[in-house]
Amino acid sequence: MTKIDLITGILGSGKTTFLMRYARHLIDKGENIAILENDFGAVNIDMMILQELKGDRCRLEMIAGGCDADCHRRRFKTQLISLGMQHFTRVIVEPSGIFDMDEFFDILHESPIDRWFETGSIITVADAEMEEKLSPQMEYLLGSEAACCGKLVLSKLGHIKEETAEAAAERILAHINRSLEDIRCDRRFTMKDIIAKNWDSFTDDDFRLFMNAGYRGSSYVKKFSPEDIESSVHYFMHVDIPPESIEGLIDSIFGDESCGRIFRIKGSLPLEKGWLKINATREKTETAPVAEGQPVLIVIGDNVSRERIDSYLRPLNTDPEYISV
Repeated sequence: MTKIDLITGILGSGKTTFLMRYARHLIDKGENIAILENDFGAVNIDMMILQELKGDRCRLEMIAGGCDADCHRRRFKTQLISLGMQHFTRVIVEPSGIFDMDEFFDILHESPIDRWFETGSIITVADAEMEEKLSPQMEYLLGSEAACCGKLVLSKLGHIKEETAEAAAERILAHINRSLEDIRCDRRFTMKDIIAKNWDSFTDDDFRLFMNAGYRGSSYVKKFSPEDIESSVHYFMHVDIPPESIEGLIDSIFGDESCGRIFRIKGSLPLEKGWLKINATREKTETAPVAEGQPVLIVIGDNVSRERIDSYLRPLNTDPEYISV
């Protein structure tokens, strides 16, 4: 049977960056894999970020968003049926930061999915810079998405200057355990459950640990459903901004507290030939030319002010069809 891994984590935690490293290791070791981007959103920019993995040993698929929960579930199942018939050695699913874990387990036990797939590893990515108190909805997602994981992986350790990796891990574990208590989940994490090291130093042993992390069958009270959670993601469509203006624009948005607490800005912009991929955090902005794209920027954060961000984008944008949603 094909193992199917799930990479979870709340918005902006670093799931796609981790997936890139994990998938690259599997490809280099000769695995024949597929990556399924499973997103409730209307636009999936992470598919563009992952394009460099695409090749003979890696297939990329996505579920088109913008639908209701039942439609999303049907599309998820249809994609898995298609992948199951192609005999990959491993399938990796990256869901949106807003995801119902029951959907994953329920679908894997449905026929004919259960003939092809077995649960491999559930890995949850947690941001070392995460604030001590999130919104009630984000606290719920933090706990519910971590409840069943086999391993926690701490991201952005390189940005934490005032504490050691061990201290950061203990702080994040305490936060997640509070979130678990709040949803009446009996599970509690300890230091043996978390990988807290610079991702550049991952070894073959670390990746073997991820491949064999497994999962836990934990129960909890479902306080919110994905469709009830207020979106912390804003889409700015039909964006055409001169490439030389991008870094200054992004720095301005991150630096303006009235825009909200921004975790990440990602997307792609049209070039004369091709597209410019954008992946920005508060610490750095990464851009690279890609063959495929969409004229969109996606802003992820807490208490995001669409109107304030729009005030930065609109004066620079040259596309008359520009909209923000």
